[in-house]
Amino acid sequence: MESKRKQPLGIELVRRGIVNGDAIEKALQYQVEHPNKRLGDILYILKEAEPNMLATEIGDIMGTKGIYLTDEKIKIDPTEYLPFDMMKNYKAVPFDVESGKIKIAFADIANNKENIKSVKMLVLNKGLVMDPYLSFETNIEEYFSRFEDVPREVIENLEDTAAVTDLVDNIIKLAIEKRASDIHIEPQLDSVRIRFRIDGQLFVMANVAKEKQSQIIGRLKAISNMHQEKQESQDGRILLYNDYNIRVSSQKNIYGEKFVLRMLKKTECIKNIFELGFPYGEKELNKAINKKNSLTIMAAPTGEGKTTTLYSILDYLKSDDINITTIEDPVEIRIPGLNQIEIDKNVRFVDSLRTILRQDPDVILLGEIRDKETAEIAIQAGQTGHYVLSTIHTIDAVEVVTRLRKMGLTDYDIASTVGTTISQRLLRKICPHCRREREFTDYEKDVIKKIGEKYDYKFNIEGVKTYDAVGCEKCNNSGYYDRVGIFEVLNMDDDIKELIMEGKSSIEIRKKAMEKDYRPLIVDGVNKVIQGETNLGELNKKLIIFNNL
Repeated sequence: MESKRKQPLGIELVRRGIVNGDAIEKALQYQVEHPNKRLGDILYILKEAEPNMLATEIGDIMGTKGIYLTDEKIKIDPTEYLPFDMMKNYKAVPFDVESGKIKIAFADIANNKENIKSVKMLVLNKGLVMDPYLSFETNIEEYFSRFEDVPREVIENLEDTAAVTDLVDNIIKLAIEKRASDIHIEPQLDSVRIRFRIDGQLFVMANVAKEKQSQIIGRLKAISNMHQEKQESQDGRILLYNDYNIRVSSQKNIYGEKFVLRMLKKTECIKNIFELGFPYGEKELNKAINKKNSLTIMAAPTGEGKTTTLYSILDYLKSDDINITTIEDPVEIRIPGLNQIEIDKNVRFVDSLRTILRQDPDVILLGEIRDKETAEIAIQAGQTGHYVLSTIHTIDAVEVVTRLRKMGLTDYDIASTVGTTISQRLLRKICPHCRREREFTDYEKDVIKKIGEKYDYKFNIEGVKTYDAVGCEKCNNSGYYDRVGIFEVLNMDDDIKELIMEGKSSIEIRKKAMEKDYRPLIVDGVNKVIQGETNLGELNKKLIIFNNL
């Protein structure tokens, strides 16, 4: 959007009579100490002009419309139109819908074109044309602050029965804002505990009065399409939140029915696999995944990000000349250009896989290898020219062979078809906002040295610092924000395949792999510590390193 402005903003505001020269002088002095603040925002902070008039005039000078956001002007629930994390990242607030147009306030229009384009496309998919407005960044942040405070306050203080609908709604909205992957609603002896899983860690968010329990349960069952009368285990889904497919599971315990809500974001951006923490370059990645007539299997315990990594691999592989089909339960993230199939309780993975083989696929993502029958069809697909990606529950990449053997596959099928196995774990990243730098202790240096000796790997920690978790508002006082993957990759070359054909144990296979390019998870984990992304304490929680050296 082109600006009408031909002279500095301050001079133009003085010329229009919105502020005087003294106000501009104060604002410029303030800007010396706060160089990231724009002049209009500073004038708003210093209260040097009436905010409605100031916003309107700045908008006009910048060639757009200005808005000063108040509760009266926000006539819609913004989160019905934009995910809260997108609102915060892009500093954008939808505030009204009228005649097929949605009005959205932005903190910056001139330097925010890519983000504005993303918002425009998202609301266009909802059938709305975007009408952008310019607002003060501080004004928008004030709104976010009020929005963040309301759900927690509502959870703790709601008393009247009629508000239970709002209570459940605000619990879910708070989980979305806090980036929770799961919500636990747990009946206790004298209360209902609300916990969120954030970056793999459970946090208690509130305790709700016990008398609310039956009403909360009733509301959850109603919106997730469960039977109200039944108290045995049930599964359902909540589809009321545009960007989320929320899976709901209920389980009776001694104090009532516990609910777990899995927050699956439909529109979540697929991260580049290197952003996830894949430690090697494109040459090594292509060696591991860009194959035909084979299987690539992701191995890790539940909740360690296997599916997310597979999505990143598919995003890396996809092109117009490749037919990629997925079979998932459920489809967690929708990826443009892929044929994604969601199975239901009446359809098995193996049945869908048989059908897909008649759909001319090049690449198949099979959500999980769960049993012998599914494994055999996956092997068959790999042996007939397809590239198959799937997941399996094992502790590392080498143990995939043992797991497939226990399922009943022959050594020949494993050796001839499995091309690569990849294992991973997710480690919490040190919060960049509050981390505390320090030297490695002598004990930590000794641990790293012993790991290097054990796995014949040279770690360079000369002059390197590590970080302690501290805790701040941005990371829920945990000291950690987001997660990073650590990986190990086992490429099935001829030597490894020969050992499998001979029925050798995982110990012998691992020994041979170590002679080649295979390095276990712990090596990548220590490198992530050295790079400052996490610390040894967090690595120890996942791999128990301190007691095994």
